Amino acid sequence: MTKILVTGTAGFIGYHLCRAFLDKGYEVVGLDNINDYYDVRLKQDRLRQLGIDPAAAGSGPVPSGRFPTHRFLQADLADREAITKLFATEDFDYVVHLAAQAGVRYSLTNPQAYVDANITGFLNILEACRAHPVKHLVYASSSSVYGKNLTMPFSVQHNVDHPVSLYAASKKGNELMAHTYSHLFGIAATGLRFFTVYGPWGRPDMALFLFTRAILAGEPIQVFNRGEMMRDFTYVDDIVEGIVRLTFLPPSANPSWDGRTPDPSTSDVSHCVHNIGRGSPVKLMDFITALERALGRTAIKELMPMQPGDVVATWADTTSLERLTGYRPTTSVETGITRFVEWYREYVGA
Repeated sequence: MTKILVTGTAGFIGYHLCRAFLDKGYEVVGLDNINDYYDVRLKQDRLRQLGIDPAAAGSGPVPSGRFPTHRFLQADLADREAITKLFATEDFDYVVHLAAQAGVRYSLTNPQAYVDANITGFLNILEACRAHPVKHLVYASSSSVYGKNLTMPFSVQHNVDHPVSLYAASKKGNELMAHTYSHLFGIAATGLRFFTVYGPWGRPDMALFLFTRAILAGEPIQVFNRGEMMRDFTYVDDIVEGIVRLTFLPPSANPSWDGRTPDPSTSDVSHCVHNIGRGSPVKLMDFITALERALGRTAIKELMPMQPGDVVATWADTTSLERLTGYRPTTSVETGITRFVEWYREYVGA
C-alpha cells in the first residue's frame, strides 16, 4: 500500500489533506507538534475527526480509531532525532510537508519561531528524504514570496527577491533549499505557493474566522487598508484536490532549461514551483459582504490602515499547475463562505 507522510495534520490544510488521502484508501502517517500558536483545542478536535486521541499523542505513533490506515505522531520539526527516527522506521513513498510556523503578522514579534520551524525544520525533512529517498516531496511555499511585486496575476515566472516579512523570506528560503537538494542529491521536489485558503476547520487567526466570531458577537471588525485589499480566496476542498493530484506527479528536469536565460519556476534538475489558488481575486469588502449575507448580520466595520508585512493584493496565475494536473477550482466565494458559516455555527454553537 502506498504510504504518505503528511506533516501538519493538526493544522487546517493538513487535516483536510490527510482526510482526503485516507478516504482514497492510502496509508497516511500524520505529524504535528500541536503548538499553541492558536487554541490547541481546535487542533485537537481536528485530530479527533481523524480518529486520533490527543491525550495519547505524546507517547509515540498513535493509531486512528476511525481509519485503519492512519497513525499520528506528535513531534517537532526542529527535533532532528525524532524526524530521522520516523523516516528510518517508516518507508514513505511520498511526503507532503505542510507543517510550518504560519502567519505574517506573528513573524514581526516572534521571528525565532520561523527560523526553528520553517528553516531548521525543513532542513530536517530534506535530510531525512536524502537518507531515506521518497518518490516525491511536495512542500508548502506561499504567495507571500511575491513581496513587493505589483505585476498581476502573480506568475511563477516572476522574480521573488523582495519579500516584506520574515515569514515570506523563510518560504523563499525553502524553495532555494529544496532546489539545492534536488541538484545535489536528486530529490524530486515541488513547492506550492499557497494563496489565501479558507473553509471549515480554518485557522482562528484568519480573517474569515475572526470576522464571523466578531459579527455574531456584535463586535466591530478591523478592516485593513479600508477594505481595498484584494485576495485570491480559495476554498480548502479545491486546494486539497490540487495537492492530491500533484502528489503523484513528481517533476522531471526541464530539458529546455537554459542557465543563460533561467526559468525561475523549473530547472535542469527535478524541482519546480507552482501557484495554487483560485485565480480570481476578490476585494476584501466584497468578501465581507458575502459573509454578512451568509450570517444574516451586518458587520460593524473599523476601517484601518495597512499593517506592516501585508501586501495590497494577491492573484494567482495557476496555468502551470492546471496544465500538469487539470486542477481548476470550482467553488465560488459565496458557496465556500456559506459552508464555513454552517460549520462554524455547528462547531462553536453560535
